[in-house]
Amino acid sequence: MKRIYVVGSMSMDLVVSTDQVPSKGETVLGNTFFTTPGGKGANQAVAAARLGDHVHMVGCIGDDMLGKQILENLKHNHVNVEYVKKVKGPSGTAHITLADNDNSIIVVPSANHKVTVSLVDSALSKANKGDIVLLQQEIPADVVAHTVHYCYEHELTSILNPAPYRDISDDILEQVTYLTPNETESENMFEGDIDQALERYPDKLIVTQGALGAVFYDGLEQIEIQGIEREVKDTTGAGDTFNGALAVGLQKDYSLAKAIAFANVAASHSVTALGAQGGMPTINDIAQDLDM
Repeated sequence: MKRIYVVGSMSMDLVVSTDQVPSKGETVLGNTFFTTPGGKGANQAVAAARLGDHVHMVGCIGDDMLGKQILENLKHNHVNVEYVKKVKGPSGTAHITLADNDNSIIVVPSANHKVTVSLVDSALSKANKGDIVLLQQEIPADVVAHTVHYCYEHELTSILNPAPYRDISDDILEQVTYLTPNETESENMFEGDIDQALERYPDKLIVTQGALGAVFYDGLEQIEIQGIEREVKDTTGAGDTFNGALAVGLQKDYSLAKAIAFANVAASHSVTALGAQGGMPTINDIAQDLDM
Protein backbone atom coordinates (compact mmCIF):
# COMPACT_ATOMS: atom_id res chain seq x y z
CA MET A 1 0.00 0.00 0.00
CA LYS A 2 1.11 3.56 -0.68
CA ARG A 3 2.42 5.42 2.34
CA ILE A 4 1.36 8.90 3.37
CA TYR A 5 4.00 11.31 4.73
CA VAL A 6 2.70 14.46 6.42
CA VAL A 7 5.41 17.13 6.54
CA GLY A 8 4.21 19.90 8.80
CA SER A 9 3.46 21.44 12.15
CA MET A 10 2.52 19.98 15.51
CA SER A 11 1.33 22.07 18.43
CA MET A 12 -0.85 22.21 21.50
CA ASP A 13 -3.94 24.42 21.47
CA LEU A 14 -4.52 26.28 24.76
CA VAL A 15 -8.16 27.35 24.70
CA VAL A 16 -10.02 29.66 27.08
CA SER A 17 -13.64 30.77 26.81
CA THR A 18 -14.85 34.04 28.28
CA ASP A 19 -17.83 36.37 28.04
CA GLN A 20 -15.70 39.24 26.79
CA VAL A 21 -12.21 39.76 25.39
CA PRO A 22 -10.17 41.95 27.77
CA SER A 23 -9.19 45.41 26.64
CA LYS A 24 -5.61 46.60 26.91
CA GLY A 25 -4.57 46.49 30.56
CA GLU A 26 -7.81 44.80 31.64
CA THR A 27 -8.26 41.49 33.48
CA VAL A 28 -11.45 39.46 33.03
CA LEU A 29 -12.63 36.10 34.33
CA GLY A 30 -12.75 33.12 32.01
CA ASN A 31 -15.40 30.41 31.95
CA THR A 32 -13.54 27.30 30.79
CA PHE A 33 -10.04 26.21 29.83
CA PHE A 34 -8.85 23.14 27.98
CA THR A 35 -5.90 21.94 25.97
CA THR A 36 -6.12 19.89 22.81
CA PRO A 37 -3.50 18.71 20.30
CA GLY A 38 -3.38 20.70 17.08
CA GLY A 39 -1.17 22.10 14.36
CA LYS A 40 -2.20 21.69 10.74
CA GLY A 41 0.32 18.94 10.10
CA ALA A 42 -0.68 16.84 13.11
CA ASN A 43 -4.37 17.42 12.40
CA GLN A 44 -4.01 16.17 8.84
CA ALA A 45 -1.96 13.18 9.95
CA VAL A 46 -4.59 12.16 12.51
CA ALA A 47 -7.38 12.63 9.95
CA ALA A 48 -5.52 10.40 7.49
CA ALA A 49 -4.66 7.74 10.07
CA ARG A 50 -8.28 7.41 11.20
CA LEU A 51 -9.32 6.71 7.62
CA GLY A 52 -6.29 4.95 6.14
CA ASP A 53 -3.03 3.30 7.08
CA HIS A 54 0.74 3.75 6.85
CA VAL A 55 0.68 7.44 7.85
CA HIS A 56 4.02 8.99 8.86
CA MET A 57 4.43 12.36 10.59
CA VAL A 58 7.53 14.44 9.73
CA GLY A 59 8.25 17.46 11.92
CA CYS A 60 9.55 18.79 15.23
CA ILE A 61 8.38 18.97 18.82
CA GLY A 62 10.08 20.61 21.79
CA ASP A 63 11.71 18.87 24.74
CA ASP A 64 8.86 19.86 27.07
CA MET A 65 5.73 18.28 28.54
CA LEU A 66 3.59 19.55 25.66
CA GLY A 67 5.88 17.77 23.21
CA LYS A 68 5.33 14.51 25.07
CA GLN A 69 1.56 15.00 24.92
CA ILE A 70 1.66 15.81 21.20
CA LEU A 71 3.71 12.69 20.54
CA GLU A 72 1.42 10.45 22.61
CA ASN A 73 -1.64 11.76 20.77
CA LEU A 74 -0.09 10.86 17.42
CA LYS A 75 0.77 7.38 18.65
CA HIS A 76 -2.74 6.95 20.07
CA ASN A 77 -4.12 7.71 16.61
CA HIS A 78 -1.78 5.18 14.96
CA VAL A 79 0.46 7.74 13.28
CA ASN A 80 4.06 6.58 12.73
CA VAL A 81 6.35 8.99 14.63
CA GLU A 82 9.75 7.71 13.49
CA TYR A 83 10.45 11.06 11.79
CA VAL A 84 9.20 13.31 14.60
CA LYS A 85 12.33 15.02 15.93
CA LYS A 86 12.63 16.36 19.46
CA VAL A 87 14.50 19.69 19.50
CA LYS A 88 15.72 21.89 22.34
CA GLY A 89 13.15 24.44 23.45
CA PRO A 90 9.36 24.67 23.63
CA SER A 91 6.83 22.95 21.40
CA GLY A 92 4.53 24.97 19.17
CA THR A 93 1.41 26.41 20.77
CA ALA A 94 -1.76 28.20 19.74
CA HIS A 95 -3.36 30.46 22.34
CA ILE A 96 -7.07 30.66 21.54
CA THR A 97 -9.67 32.93 23.17
CA LEU A 98 -13.33 32.12 22.53
CA ALA A 99 -15.85 34.91 23.12
CA ASP A 100 -19.10 36.10 21.51
CA ASN A 101 -19.21 33.15 19.09
CA ASP A 102 -15.86 34.19 17.67
CA ASN A 103 -12.21 33.54 18.40
CA SER A 104 -8.83 35.22 18.45
CA ILE A 105 -5.63 33.22 18.13
CA ILE A 106 -1.95 33.81 18.81
CA VAL A 107 0.27 31.13 17.25
CA VAL A 108 3.78 30.60 18.62
CA PRO A 109 5.63 28.33 16.12
CA SER A 110 8.61 27.45 18.35
CA ALA A 111 9.76 23.92 17.37
CA ASN A 112 7.80 24.03 14.11
CA HIS A 113 10.25 26.58 12.74
CA LYS A 114 13.09 24.09 13.32
CA VAL A 115 11.90 21.62 10.68
CA THR A 116 14.81 21.24 8.24
CA VAL A 117 15.48 20.03 4.72
CA SER A 118 17.73 17.28 6.10
CA LEU A 119 14.90 15.91 8.27
CA VAL A 120 12.60 15.78 5.24
CA ASP A 121 15.27 14.12 3.09
CA SER A 122 15.87 11.50 5.77
CA ALA A 123 12.17 10.64 5.93
CA LEU A 124 11.45 10.68 2.21
CA SER A 125 14.55 8.64 1.36
CA LYS A 126 12.44 5.66 2.48
CA ALA A 127 9.51 6.61 0.23
CA ASN A 128 8.60 4.66 -2.90
CA LYS A 129 7.38 5.96 -6.24
CA GLY A 130 3.73 6.94 -5.91
CA ASP A 131 3.78 7.49 -2.14
CA ILE A 132 1.90 10.60 -1.03
CA VAL A 133 3.39 13.66 0.70
CA LEU A 134 1.03 16.15 2.36
CA LEU A 135 2.25 19.67 3.21
CA GLN A 136 0.98 22.91 4.75
CA GLN A 137 2.61 26.29 5.42
CA GLU A 138 3.19 26.39 9.18
CA ILE A 139 6.81 25.29 8.67
CA PRO A 140 9.63 27.27 6.97
CA ALA A 141 8.97 28.24 3.34
CA ASP A 142 12.29 26.86 2.12
CA VAL A 143 11.42 23.43 3.53
CA VAL A 144 8.05 23.44 1.76
CA ALA A 145 9.67 24.43 -1.54
CA HIS A 146 12.39 21.80 -1.18
CA THR A 147 9.86 19.08 -0.36
CA VAL A 148 7.70 19.85 -3.39
CA HIS A 149 10.79 19.76 -5.62
CA TYR A 150 11.97 16.49 -4.02
CA CYS A 151 8.60 14.91 -4.71
CA TYR A 152 8.67 16.13 -8.31
CA GLU A 153 12.16 14.71 -8.88
CA HIS A 154 11.39 11.36 -7.21
CA GLU A 155 7.89 10.80 -8.64
CA LEU A 156 6.08 11.13 -5.33
CA THR A 157 2.55 12.53 -5.21
CA SER A 158 2.52 15.89 -3.41
CA ILE A 159 -0.45 17.74 -1.93
CA LEU A 160 0.11 21.33 -0.79
CA ASN A 161 -2.54 22.89 1.41
CA PRO A 162 -1.43 26.56 1.19
CA ALA A 163 -2.52 27.54 4.69
CA PRO A 164 -1.79 29.82 6.34
CA TYR A 165 -1.49 31.77 3.11
CA ARG A 166 1.82 33.14 1.87
CA ASP A 167 3.08 33.73 -1.65
CA ILE A 168 3.86 30.59 -3.64
CA SER A 169 6.45 30.54 -6.42
CA ASP A 170 5.67 29.55 -9.99
CA ASP A 171 8.04 26.59 -9.59
CA ILE A 172 5.93 25.19 -6.76
CA LEU A 173 2.72 25.72 -8.74
CA GLU A 174 4.17 23.79 -11.66
CA GLN A 175 5.80 20.98 -9.68
CA VAL A 176 3.19 20.20 -7.02
CA THR A 177 0.76 17.41 -7.89
CA TYR A 178 -2.28 18.86 -6.11
CA LEU A 179 -2.97 22.29 -4.60
CA THR A 180 -5.89 22.66 -2.16
CA PRO A 181 -6.59 26.31 -1.25
CA ASN A 182 -9.90 27.50 0.14
CA GLU A 183 -11.76 30.34 -1.57
CA THR A 184 -9.95 33.12 0.30
CA GLU A 185 -6.52 31.62 -0.35
CA SER A 186 -7.44 31.12 -4.01
CA GLU A 187 -8.43 34.76 -4.41
CA ASN A 188 -5.13 35.87 -2.89
CA MET A 189 -3.13 33.44 -5.01
CA PHE A 190 -4.81 34.12 -8.34
CA GLU A 191 -6.00 37.71 -7.81
CA GLY A 192 -9.64 36.70 -7.75
CA ASP A 193 -9.74 34.95 -11.14
CA ILE A 194 -10.43 31.45 -9.82
CA ASP A 195 -12.19 30.13 -12.94
CA GLN A 196 -9.19 30.94 -15.12
CA ALA A 197 -6.84 29.43 -12.53
CA LEU A 198 -8.83 26.19 -12.48
CA GLU A 199 -8.49 25.90 -16.26
CA ARG A 200 -4.79 26.74 -16.09
CA TYR A 201 -4.16 23.94 -13.59
CA PRO A 202 -6.43 21.03 -14.61
CA ASP A 203 -6.55 18.04 -12.27
CA LYS A 204 -4.22 19.96 -9.93
CA LEU A 205 -6.02 22.93 -8.40
CA ILE A 206 -8.80 21.89 -6.01
CA VAL A 207 -10.64 24.84 -4.46
CA THR A 208 -12.47 23.99 -1.25
CA GLN A 209 -15.70 25.86 -0.50
CA GLY A 210 -16.61 24.86 3.03
CA ALA A 211 -20.05 23.28 3.33
CA LEU A 212 -20.61 23.80 -0.41
CA GLY A 213 -17.93 21.23 -1.26
CA ALA A 214 -15.05 21.64 -3.70
CA VAL A 215 -14.41 22.32 -7.38
CA PHE A 216 -11.70 21.37 -9.89
CA TYR A 217 -11.25 21.39 -13.68
CA ASP A 218 -10.80 18.01 -15.37
CA GLY A 219 -9.44 19.33 -18.67
CA LEU A 220 -12.88 19.62 -20.25
CA GLU A 221 -15.16 21.22 -17.68
CA GLN A 222 -15.42 22.35 -14.08
CA ILE A 223 -16.44 19.54 -11.77
CA GLU A 224 -18.28 20.54 -8.61
CA ILE A 225 -18.26 17.97 -5.82
CA GLN A 226 -21.12 18.82 -3.47
CA GLY A 227 -20.60 19.08 0.25
CA ILE A 228 -22.83 17.57 2.92
CA GLU A 229 -24.65 19.70 5.49
CA ARG A 230 -24.39 18.73 9.15
CA GLU A 231 -25.29 20.32 12.45
CA VAL A 232 -22.19 22.41 13.08
CA LYS A 233 -20.50 22.53 16.48
CA ASP A 234 -16.94 23.48 15.49
CA THR A 235 -15.44 24.03 12.02
CA THR A 236 -11.85 24.30 13.29
CA GLY A 237 -10.51 21.06 11.80
CA ALA A 238 -12.68 20.76 8.69
CA GLY A 239 -10.03 21.88 6.21
CA ASP A 240 -7.39 19.66 7.77
CA THR A 241 -9.79 16.71 7.71
CA PHE A 242 -10.47 17.34 4.01
CA ASN A 243 -6.77 17.26 3.17
CA GLY A 244 -6.00 14.19 5.26
CA ALA A 245 -8.95 12.36 3.73
CA LEU A 246 -7.98 13.44 0.21
CA ALA A 247 -4.59 11.82 0.75
CA VAL A 248 -6.30 8.61 1.86
CA GLY A 249 -8.58 8.64 -1.18
CA LEU A 250 -5.52 8.87 -3.41
CA GLN A 251 -3.84 6.16 -1.33
CA LYS A 252 -6.81 3.94 -2.20
CA ASP A 253 -6.33 4.76 -5.92
CA TYR A 254 -9.70 6.52 -6.19
CA SER A 255 -10.24 8.83 -9.14
CA LEU A 256 -9.70 12.50 -8.26
CA ALA A 257 -13.45 13.16 -8.21
CA LYS A 258 -14.10 10.18 -5.94
CA ALA A 259 -11.21 11.14 -3.64
CA ILE A 260 -12.64 14.66 -3.31
CA ALA A 261 -16.12 13.27 -2.57
CA PHE A 262 -14.56 11.02 0.07
CA ALA A 263 -12.79 14.05 1.57
CA ASN A 264 -16.00 16.10 1.57
CA VAL A 265 -17.82 13.45 3.58
CA ALA A 266 -14.96 13.25 6.09
CA ALA A 267 -14.86 17.03 6.46
CA SER A 268 -18.62 17.15 7.03
CA HIS A 269 -18.28 14.71 9.94
CA SER A 270 -15.46 16.74 11.49
CA VAL A 271 -17.68 19.75 12.29
CA THR A 272 -20.02 17.75 14.54
CA ALA A 273 -17.77 17.77 17.63
CA LEU A 274 -15.58 20.29 19.44
CA GLY A 275 -11.85 20.58 18.79
CA ALA A 276 -9.85 20.27 15.60
CA GLN A 277 -9.55 16.48 15.98
CA GLY A 278 -12.68 15.79 18.03
CA GLY A 279 -15.00 15.08 15.10
CA MET A 280 -12.55 13.49 12.69
CA PRO A 281 -14.25 10.30 11.46
CA THR A 282 -13.08 6.73 11.11
CA ILE A 283 -13.41 4.73 7.92
CA ASN A 284 -16.58 3.12 9.33
CA ASP A 285 -18.19 6.56 9.64
CA ILE A 286 -17.37 7.30 6.01
CA ALA A 287 -18.79 3.97 4.83
CA GLN A 288 -22.19 4.99 6.19
CA ASP A 289 -22.37 7.88 3.71
CA LEU A 290 -20.54 6.63 0.64
CA ASP A 291 -20.51 3.26 -1.05
CA MET A 292 -16.73 2.87 -1.11
